[in-house]
Amino acid sequence: MPGRFIKPENSAMEDSMTKKVNAAANSRKGGKASKGKLYAAILAGGVGSRFWPLSRETTPKQLLKVVGDESLLRATIRRLHPLVPAERALIVTSAKQAELIRLHLMYDGKAMNPGYVIEPEGKNTAPAIGLAAVELYRKDPGAVMAVLPSDHIIEDSGAFRRALRAGHMAALDGHLVTFGIKPTSPATGFGYIKAGAGRLKKIDGFEVRKVGSFVEKPDIKKARAYLKAGGYFWNSGILLCRVDRILEEFKAHMPGLYGELAGVLDGKDVAGAYERAEAVSIDYGILEKADDVVVIPASFPWSDMGTWSSFSDAVRPDGQGNIIRGRVVDIGSKDSIIFGCDRAVATIGLDNVILVDTPDATLVCPKERAQEVKEVVGLLKKKGYTEHEYHRTVERPWGSYTLLEKGNGYKIKKICVGPRRRLSLQAHGRRSEHWVVIAGMARVQRGEETVDVAVNQSTYIPRGVKHRLENPLDEMLEIIEVQTGGYVEEDDIVRFDDDFERR
Repeated sequence: MPGRFIKPENSAMEDSMTKKVNAAANSRKGGKASKGKLYAAILAGGVGSRFWPLSRETTPKQLLKVVGDESLLRATIRRLHPLVPAERALIVTSAKQAELIRLHLMYDGKAMNPGYVIEPEGKNTAPAIGLAAVELYRKDPGAVMAVLPSDHIIEDSGAFRRALRAGHMAALDGHLVTFGIKPTSPATGFGYIKAGAGRLKKIDGFEVRKVGSFVEKPDIKKARAYLKAGGYFWNSGILLCRVDRILEEFKAHMPGLYGELAGVLDGKDVAGAYERAEAVSIDYGILEKADDVVVIPASFPWSDMGTWSSFSDAVRPDGQGNIIRGRVVDIGSKDSIIFGCDRAVATIGLDNVILVDTPDATLVCPKERAQEVKEVVGLLKKKGYTEHEYHRTVERPWGSYTLLEKGNGYKIKKICVGPRRRLSLQAHGRRSEHWVVIAGMARVQRGEETVDVAVNQSTYIPRGVKHRLENPLDEMLEIIEVQTGGYVEEDDIVRFDDDFERR
């Protein structure tokens, strides 16, 4: 059928992986399973369009500092340490996002060096997890994989790692392990896991219970009933399993996808496999059908930052139920989320409202309609606006730039270059640039010459000339750049050398 994985007619490649997986399975069933190392597969392919206008295509939600001074992705990697060092983490994402993430993880001299699994396109969690399992199986057939979303907030890292250790032990026994978060309220924004009666075992103080069923996001009446009945847990979206074990389940329940994964393991094209992929979640494709799925009830503080309304679960509101950030003055609002940025924002009498103001876009909506923000992003794309893609200020590994003004045939930016950092050696085919230094000192390579440009001095970069901007000092360099030409977009660039290995 169109849109699904198609099982290859030649099954030799599948047989190759099947023999390996069956051998590992027989070893496990015979009690000879090795103590597989724990790896992490971090799902980071989304943009987080429901978190617009903070989240953009070039600054996806997982790269934002939503709570605290670290991005959600950095916090996800850091909280795994030392149980899973960054070198044993795989980021599952698209090629475009992988480049953004790699550069993001270089910032501030705190480099993290995970591996990457590149999806040709987003096809929900089952293909993504299958691809990560194949990559880990290639490296370490006895590996245990912890599948983690990249945008969760878990403030107690120690409690999280203790639960992860228990999940690791359960996964070594062959279970497919989920974490159920003990609910604190009748939340309607999460799926639920209903645990079966009794417990299978106890590991380091954590119960391991059979999963009775997975439950879709309920209405408020059902959510209250779940809370009252007990035995229902929020579905965290975290999964632990041996890689050979999850591949067995793909073979049993998604044989078409399994055949394609076998081809990828033997070196076949990933893009071809994904072109035939059906977009299926791991819950629907595997976990709701597999026999040996367990849940470990966990009580570490957890929040799924799916929409703006879920912000109330991650940040404690004030006495009026408001969460207020930035340059905001408020009179008489309640149960609202108000985010300001550079401009002063004044609010009066808001009730259950989300207001997010950024330098180039503002969102206002009732809390109960926060899911529809994704539709706003679709409308922006349809109208040809760029506010879904870029922020006015864009972070780069060497510093940042801020768009001040843009018009027909020109663009004006403020460029900030960090101490002892430099941009790539580059050229532009369709624009020239004028630079005026307003703070620090610029070292400018232009063609064959290199000059230092001080405050109140300027230089000119003709179209097509190789050039490089460098900050040779221990203080910030700031310049005003005026671009002129028939085309002044960011893709008019050819890089010849780059400290950050960008293409």
